[in-house]
Amino acid sequence: MVKVVTNKGTGISRRILIADNDPGLRNTLTAFLNERGFFCQSVSDGDAVLELILAEDFDILLIDLSLPKRNGIEILEKMPGLSPKALTMLMTDSATVETAVDALRKGAIDYLIKPLDFENVVHRLKKTLQLKEVLAENQYLRQEIHSKYHLDAIIGESPTMKNVYNLIGKVANSSSNILITGKSGTGKELAARAIHQNSPRANAPFVAINCGAIPDTLFESELFGLKKGSFTGATMDKDGVFRAANGGTLFLDEVGEIPVHTQVKLLRAIESKEIKPIGSNNSIIMDVRILSATNKDLLKEIEEGNFREDLFYRLNIIEIHLPSLSERKEDIPLLVEHFIRIYNNELKRKVLGIEKDTLKILMNNKWKGEVRELENIIERAVLLCEGDYITSRDLPPNINVNNIPDVPDDLKTSVHNFERQHILALLRRVDFDKNKCSELLGIGLSSLYRKIDELGIEL
Repeated sequence: MVKVVTNKGTGISRRILIADNDPGLRNTLTAFLNERGFFCQSVSDGDAVLELILAEDFDILLIDLSLPKRNGIEILEKMPGLSPKALTMLMTDSATVETAVDALRKGAIDYLIKPLDFENVVHRLKKTLQLKEVLAENQYLRQEIHSKYHLDAIIGESPTMKNVYNLIGKVANSSSNILITGKSGTGKELAARAIHQNSPRANAPFVAINCGAIPDTLFESELFGLKKGSFTGATMDKDGVFRAANGGTLFLDEVGEIPVHTQVKLLRAIESKEIKPIGSNNSIIMDVRILSATNKDLLKEIEEGNFREDLFYRLNIIEIHLPSLSERKEDIPLLVEHFIRIYNNELKRKVLGIEKDTLKILMNNKWKGEVRELENIIERAVLLCEGDYITSRDLPPNINVNNIPDVPDDLKTSVHNFERQHILALLRRVDFDKNKCSELLGIGLSSLYRKIDELGIEL
């Protein structure tokens, strides 16, 4: 069994493959590096390199450019398919600019000129291992971000949430501007990040700005940037969020809070795809997709003169409405389970779940703070829970623990009853117009008829 030696505290191994046809150099360098905490194996030709990297994993390949059978450049060309995570350093007797550039173009991370200074080799290997660690961390973070903002990370099986998933899936690949509406705490930024992460811009910046937290006088500079000396106190150039998001996605949270005088300039930037920093005479071309969010009724804001109608239609190519928790109570058990899992991990706890009566209390609660409030309560409950299951004792004082509804124990019956009540309420709201009702539910008309029949709704 191969022993893997790691950098202390980093978790990155130090496995090196040395390939050189000079046995004296090969053996001396191998022994020198092993004594300094590396784990080295050595071979004498290019074919042996390819055989060994197929059988074992290495962090760095230290390869002579002029190996017999297969030279260093030929090995470099094979590396992406055989050992994509290994980094390659080339050794050469006489490096020229041409050979160095060719090696770097083919994927070498570094090259060393013989005769080797062994201490310098150790220094370069350590630097390369540090780079490998950074690359590994970046890949891990990208995977974590993708996992966190993948559509599967938005929790819910209710018809209204399925409609949200469907819309996100449809709009993610486009460049259209999207308006996300819903009450505070329903997860509008999470939906925006999911759109970005599932779009062709996923590897470009996602820049979020809370428009409700910016003073009126600073809006223009925050959006478009400024040039040094453009006004008193402007002591240096500043990039606005448009430039920071160039090539990616700009998320304007609480977009209804933007002052009317700034809305004009925002509209011009969207239409022209150009911005002009304060104090600059030059326009800058921008490639930015805009996602906006609001908990306000923007149509009402337009009527009252607080929001420009032309800007509204520029931002609202597609609207995605996030339902309140009261509209999807059947998702509460899934959300509770999800948050318990998250905070077990973050708080190093081992809570197994929640008692049935306590879940009923949460199902019957009026969630003014929406999903964000539910998440905060579960975080608190996981932290305070002394047993295996969350009980009413773990809930905050503002939750009425005595108000346990008459709800069946089994989830299937509870969901059945809720679906019946929800569909019947919607039918009444639209005067039993089944086409409108099916649109609100996010299901087809035939599916609505099937639900009506299954749930025993009398029309």
